[in-house]
Amino acid sequence: MIAPKSLFKRDAAINAADVPRRTFVRNALHGYEVKRDLNKAKFQDWQSARETASEIKFEGINHLDKYLAEFAKNAEARGTKVFFASTPTQAREYIINLAREKNVRSIIKSKTMTSEEIHLNDALEKEGFGVVESDLGEFIQQLRNEPPYHFVFPCMHLKRDEISQLFHDKIGSAQTDSPEELTMIARRFLREKYIQADMGISGANFIVAETGMISVTENEGNARLTTSLPKIHVALVGIEKILPKLEDLSLFLPMLGTAGAGQLMTGYNTMFGGPRQPGEIDGPEEFHVVLIDNHRTELLADAEQRDALHCIRCGACLNVCPVFKNIGGHTYGTTYAGPVGSVITPHLRGLQDWKHLSGASSLCGACTEACPVKIDLHHHLLQNRRNAAAEKPVWWEKSLWIGFAILMRQPTLYYWLTKTAPIAQFFHPLVKGSILDPMQAWTRTREFPMSATTTFKDYWKQKKKQGAR
Repeated sequence: MIAPKSLFKRDAAINAADVPRRTFVRNALHGYEVKRDLNKAKFQDWQSARETASEIKFEGINHLDKYLAEFAKNAEARGTKVFFASTPTQAREYIINLAREKNVRSIIKSKTMTSEEIHLNDALEKEGFGVVESDLGEFIQQLRNEPPYHFVFPCMHLKRDEISQLFHDKIGSAQTDSPEELTMIARRFLREKYIQADMGISGANFIVAETGMISVTENEGNARLTTSLPKIHVALVGIEKILPKLEDLSLFLPMLGTAGAGQLMTGYNTMFGGPRQPGEIDGPEEFHVVLIDNHRTELLADAEQRDALHCIRCGACLNVCPVFKNIGGHTYGTTYAGPVGSVITPHLRGLQDWKHLSGASSLCGACTEACPVKIDLHHHLLQNRRNAAAEKPVWWEKSLWIGFAILMRQPTLYYWLTKTAPIAQFFHPLVKGSILDPMQAWTRTREFPMSATTTFKDYWKQKKKQGAR
């Protein structure tokens, strides 16, 4: 089995070299940025909105025990069954056992990254349950047998002709270059799946403690069908999605639409408060909410990085990240790509195995500036690097940094070493590209700049002497 770091380096090299695909993705994200900025300007004060959103999430996360208990109490009062799962295994087993108990034959599923996190589809399919994704992007990725490329735009890396060929190969449709017709092909195929499904699985963008309701945001209406037509609705939700009050949605829904997709509001925003009540004509007979921890409480215990749990999965940090734009979402090899994924994945899946993600950043800070809830993303990446080094020091790295620290504290030594740089560079062509080349990582793809013939300090001294004359 190839280590995650080795896979990352291999796939990063392949995707960075795919210039047409990189250009396509970058152009798509540029269009998003234009729309996002137009709609950010329609807020009375975007920065104040970010501050308020951060404070609301701070309240919810720092009193998580209180608000989760409140949510469960209010949800169960309307007939919802709430299950707390500490691990992915517990969450999967609850859903599989429920499907067995209710003699479920087929399952329809709207977009939920939490299910990707726990590999729910694989588990259900191994037990003989047919699972179909109803979100158009997720449906396309399911047909390709690939995970989502981006957790808001699952198939943003694909062009129309590729999707048309996929539909032709997998479901026998005629080829077309029309986005509208491609959408209708998927809708016609999926309509029958909604009707056949015994269970509908969704995620939730937010869960509201005050009312015991979940909030689902989407652009296609597929989640409404997924949760309304089957007799059983299961919502799989990370415990960090909590909001204290219903009125908090008046800020978070437009903020999610703007930051996530450059929209004033997402097309469909639905609240689910329980199973079908007496006198109601539609809705599921049973409503189950599975609240999953999966190491989130361990992150909660880390006061330094706790605000990573504020994430509303808008994808804004991915959209502005220069690394994501060049290597793509699949390169990360994990459910959550981009800056926020690089922050939380080491917590969810192991610091030492996934520490390379925190190193795959220029620390430019664009992610932190874009985050609507003000998560200090680029500093958390730096903290992950520090924590990984402290947890399992690498002797030669430690030695290098000790040497660097000594050198930087000795100005005279530093000065004389800079004098030797031209000499070292003169001999560099003799070892360039070989294992003896100390700059091999750089010189493999580019020339190393020639060192200056004089230091700035010496140059400044000369200028001062010339001025004195």
